[in-house]
Parts: sequence; structure tokens; C-alpha cells
Amino acid sequence: MYDDKELQEYRDLLKPPDHFEEGFDWKTIIGAVFIGFLMMPGSMYLQLVIGQGIGPAARWVTIILFAEIAKRSYTELKQQEIFLLYYMAGAALASPFSGLLWNQYLVQSDAAKMLGLTEFIPTWVAPSPGSDSLLERTFFHRDWLIPILLLVGSQLIQRVDHFGLGYALYRITSDVEKLPFPMAPVGALGTMALAESTEDKKTGWKWRIFSIGGVIGLLFGAVYVLLPALSGLLFTEPIRLIPIPWIELTRYTEDSLPAVATGLQLDLGLVFIGMVLPFWAVIGGLVGLVITIIANPILHSYGVLHRWHQGMATVETVFANNFDFYMSFGIGLGLAIGVIGVYHVVKSFRSSSGKLDFSILFNPPKDRGDINFWVSIAIYVVSTLAYVGLCLFLVPDFPWYFFIIYGFLYTPIISYITARMEGIAGQFVSLPLVREASFIAGAKYFGYQGIEIWYAPIPIHNYGEATVHFREIELTGTSLRGIIKAEIVVFPVVMIASLLFSQFLWRLAPIPSGSYPYAQELWHLQALNGLLLQTSTLEGNSLFFQALSVKTLSAGLGFGLITYFLLNLFGLPVLLIYGVVRGLGQSTPHGIILEVLGALLGRFYFLKKYGKNWRHYAPVLLAGFSCGMGLAGMFAMGCTLILKSLGRLAY
Repeated sequence: MYDDKELQEYRDLLKPPDHFEEGFDWKTIIGAVFIGFLMMPGSMYLQLVIGQGIGPAARWVTIILFAEIAKRSYTELKQQEIFLLYYMAGAALASPFSGLLWNQYLVQSDAAKMLGLTEFIPTWVAPSPGSDSLLERTFFHRDWLIPILLLVGSQLIQRVDHFGLGYALYRITSDVEKLPFPMAPVGALGTMALAESTEDKKTGWKWRIFSIGGVIGLLFGAVYVLLPALSGLLFTEPIRLIPIPWIELTRYTEDSLPAVATGLQLDLGLVFIGMVLPFWAVIGGLVGLVITIIANPILHSYGVLHRWHQGMATVETVFANNFDFYMSFGIGLGLAIGVIGVYHVVKSFRSSSGKLDFSILFNPPKDRGDINFWVSIAIYVVSTLAYVGLCLFLVPDFPWYFFIIYGFLYTPIISYITARMEGIAGQFVSLPLVREASFIAGAKYFGYQGIEIWYAPIPIHNYGEATVHFREIELTGTSLRGIIKAEIVVFPVVMIASLLFSQFLWRLAPIPSGSYPYAQELWHLQALNGLLLQTSTLEGNSLFFQALSVKTLSAGLGFGLITYFLLNLFGLPVLLIYGVVRGLGQSTPHGIILEVLGALLGRFYFLKKYGKNWRHYAPVLLAGFSCGMGLAGMFAMGCTLILKSLGRLAY
């Protein structure tokens, strides 16, 4: 189906094993409790204090700790057991009940009072101001019963729904279309490196490469994260040898490059990511950036990018340009990717050679623990109908057919687009403001008045990212039955732990307050921005809705299709177009330069030096680097919390 040799190289990077195991046992259960009651509260606290959770480090630290305990117990963790710990850590760190901390603030916020929205926030989101539960700062009150039950119910549907359309798309894109999924080996090879036995580590390459990446991550993290954190505690200003998040250059280039966000992000992790991603996808991102640099001044001179003005920095420039042009253009590009994907599928039916074998959907590999394909479709349909039913009950005044369109039209399309982007280029696709624009359209053209719709569990989902997780599961030789058992165990643990620690943090001090600096500093701005948008469904009009241009959307669709046609015509790598989509003003462009540097180093130095083995080394190196960076970050956070606590002691 695909002629690109690079795609096949990534597909062959890590072959699925012949043997699958569940990996679920008493160690997994202990791991779930450990993650829920020790790692989750730390992550929740740090989110409130500095705005960042523990992140990927929590997964690697949990695995390393359990591996060391197992070693001292004269046993070893199997590869599948390690992956289940990795998988559960990701599920636990979502901490769903932390959203209730935001809700209690929102209903009492100055922003809600200022905009006159306090009375419109429904009681199934948070109790009304003046409730005893808010005064006493407790979730264990009858006024919180409905919000908590609604949250648990929607989380339960979401966890079950994970095995619906996301799993079906994985079977189609991985088993049938055989897309390479370049980012899947990162997590898979990382856990496999940690699963090597003591004897393996003496001769095997995975642990050695992982360790090298870990040391690089620790050294870079010491300069990038630890030094600013510790110096900020000891001096009036933190010492930053490397600017965070980037070197801002927009104001220096605005005369020669109007409406172009310029700068450089010096995060070494981007170099490792560039080594892992397909080369032509990264080069496509550079091409997209170059097109943006050339096009933006022209678009500005013709009045298309009219909201930009001199003095704007990167964030303001990107936001203004997205509003004026790139939001609609990006939606068109995303649709082009979807059309190309559908074209490939249709073409495969008509082609006599290279025909896709859809019988694989109903004859999966033995012992992989696959769900019947039609059962996964049924799960998607039933869960989507459950979302629709909840929305009809909570927001009866909103047009019901919008919920059907969300769940059964938009969600499958965007999920398939993303599944293909993840499968080919390792990139997530998100069409901006689709949800918001539909709400505003409901108010403007269909007579809806209210803000309940903004809080309802509407069935707009993007299941494309789930395909990567299922590919990781397959590559590690973990049976899907083990994953399902882990989900059953971790769900109640996460629910209980998240509720208990949300309550604990709230009782310690009001949220936000001086005890939680990040929340105190930024929550008001976030509430103001969010609630300001919500007023559009009360007034029936919004500038955001005006930003959606059908003409520009059509231009993006045409550009994507024509570019794809030309690439095919001249025999150029199709991965270029996927990279161009990412590079065309969709996000802050400052990291693309280091990604390109990593891609060039990987292709023209390391690939020549190590041969095809480099394809295996790069993902493990990235996993090790992420672990090292995470450990440096956790140490910095720990020092910050301890020293700040000591600073508050009375002498």
C-alpha cells in the first residue's frame, strides 16, 4: 500500500512477539495501590503549586522501584508486569477528582461574579455559593452527591469506551493497513529495557542505551530544571543558563518578518524526538515552517492577518494568526488528511495487487487477547448513546441532533484522521474550536440560551491516540486480557484515592491561596478566559464563531490535496505532507529547529555509524532521556517543597 521505504523500516523496528502473556498478578494489584495512594497525591499537589505534575517520571520511577524490590526478593518482574505498571501509572495520574477542585473555585470566582455567570453555573457542576460544603471545604456533603456521581459515571463510561472505537481503529490501521506507528516503540522498548535480567544487562544493549539516555537526561535536567529551582529558593531571581520555555525573538524580527513568531526552544529532548520520528515527517515540519515564514508577511500585507501588530510576542502572534487564518486553514488541512486516508482505503478495494486483507479483523493473532471487532463497535455505539442520554438529561434545551453529530459523525472522522497521523508520522491531530463553534452556532441559529452545555459530557472524542497505546501493548507481548483486568483494578483505586486526596488538599488550605501559588497566580486568568467564551451562548454571538471561514477552510483542503497529488506525481515521500500539516502555524514553531537537527544527526551520522540498529537504539535512548529528565524534575520539586516548608516554620 505504501511505497515509502522509511515506513517499512519503522514497521519492522520492533516486531510483535509470538508469545503473549497477561502479566496480571498480585504485584500488579500492589502497584495499583502504590500508584494511587503515593504517586497521585504528589502529582496533584505539584499541579497546584507549580503547574506541572510528576509526568513521565512517575511511570519510570514506579517501574524501577518495583524492579529493585523484586530483585531483593530473589525474583524478577516480567516484561508484561512492567508494562502493566507503566500503563496503570498513566491512568492514575489523570486524577479525575482534581476537576472538582477547579469547579468549587469556579462557582465562587471573581471572574464568574464579574461576568454575571454565577447563577448560571448548574448545581450538577458544583454547589451554589453559600452552600455549607463550600464554607466547610468538604466534598463529603450531600450538595456534592450529584456532581460526584456524574463524574464517576462519566469516567466509567470513558474507561469502557476506551475499548470501543479506539480499539477498532487500532485493528484497522495496525493489523489491516500495517501503519508503522513510529512513537509506539518508545514506551515499548523503554519497558523492555527495564525488564532485562541481571545477566541480560551484561550483554544486552537495551539497558545500556537506556542508561546512557538516563544520564544525559539527568545532566541536562540538572541545568534546565534543577538549577533554576534551587537558585530561585536561595536568591531573589532564579539562575537560568538555558531560557525557559524559549528564546523570544519575535520583537527583534517583526520589522523584517511581520506576523511571524520567531524564537528558539533549547530543550534537548526535542533532538531525541527528532531522531525517533520519521525523517521526512520532520523535514515536512521544516517545510511547513518555511512556508509560514514566507506566507505570513504576505498575508499580513494583504490584510488577512489583520489582528497582528508590532509588539506582540510569540503566544499573542500565534493566537492572532490562528484566529485570522490558520484555525480555518488547519481544519481544511486536517480534512485533506482524512480524504487521503479514505482514498487509500477505497483504492485498496479496487486494486487487484496489494489488496488489504480485512479478514485479519476477524482472525487476530493467537493469545493476543483481542476483543471481537463487532463487540468493539458495539461498545462504541452503546457508550456514545450513554453520553447522548446524559447530555439530553442535563441540557434538554440544546438541539439533540448536535449530540448525534458529535458522537457518530465528527468523532469517527477526527479519530480516523488522528489514527492515520499517529500511525504514519507519530502526530496528534486536533481541530481547534470545533466544540466551541458548535455551541455558539446552537445559540446563534437554534435558540439555545445558557451555559450548561459547556459542562455537559458531550460525545466529542478523539480516539486516534488510543491506537498508539494498543500498539504498545502488542509490542510488549501483553495480552489485552491483562489490560482489561488492570483497568478493573485501577479504576476504583483511582476514584477513591483521587477523591480522598482532593478533599485532603482542600482542607489544608483554600484553593487557590498562598499555599498553592500556581493556582493563585493563574486560575483567575484561566477562569476569565473560559467564562468569557461561555457568555457567547447567552448573548448568541461571538468573535470566535466569526473566525471560522469556509473560504479559508476550503483553501486548506485544496492545498492539502494538491500537495499530496504533486508528491505522488514526483515520487516524493508522502510523509512530507504529514509534516507540513504540523509545521503550518499550528503551534509554537520554535522547537522544530532542534527536531530537524536531531533528524539530520540520526540519518546522516548515527544511521551511518550503527546501521539499521540505530532504529532500535533511538527509541530506547529517548525513553531513558525522559526518565532522567523526570528524575531531575522530581528532585527539584522535592527540594522546593521541603525548603519552602522549612521557611514557613516559626523561629
